[in-house]
Amino acid sequence: MEHTKTYNATELKTPNGPLIIEGPIGSEKLASYEFHRDLTAFRPPGQQHQALIEIAALPEGRILIARHKHTIVGYVTYLYPDPLERWSEGKMENLIELGAIEVVPDFRGCAAGKNLLRVSMMDDKMEDYIIITTEYYWHWDLKGTGLNVWEYRKVMEKMMNAGGLEWFATDEPEISSHPANCLMARIGKRVDPDSIQQFDQLRFKNRFMY
Repeated sequence: MEHTKTYNATELKTPNGPLIIEGPIGSEKLASYEFHRDLTAFRPPGQQHQALIEIAALPEGRILIARHKHTIVGYVTYLYPDPLERWSEGKMENLIELGAIEVVPDFRGCAAGKNLLRVSMMDDKMEDYIIITTEYYWHWDLKGTGLNVWEYRKVMEKMMNAGGLEWFATDEPEISSHPANCLMARIGKRVDPDSIQQFDQLRFKNRFMY
């Protein structure tokens, strides 16, 4: 499968100044930008910046960023699921994962996350993919936002809906371990029925176990 990537961009006006929402961005361009010190949800900022640069270099990897002047203040990643996860077991070329989305506190509440997803989906190539994301409450910034688990879940669902991702049921153990965790997905218009059936089989592995 050919992973073509078409660059798109938009400008978002916020109380803290304009943001450029753009991507997919190549590795060299990503490396040339500053990476905001508050992007710490997954690993220390320097390490996360390097991880994004590496993802951008993958054939299927896509990084879109929210940029304030020369500084990355938000991003979203798309790549094949982790080899250790259930979602990689089918070795589906047309299944990619929205692996991470993060926006610094200073630019939250101004639809930066929603716009990262909207700009992602401007690329027609996304209609060839099943895009999944797995939401786990232990990754959420409950302390920083002051939201409880259910309020945060609602915020995450609304943001993902902006990119066309919807809730899907699954019996995957880690997702099933807490009712706030969830699987969300977007099935592109050109995804074939066999791939959809394969995805359904990945979602439910214990369907016939009693």
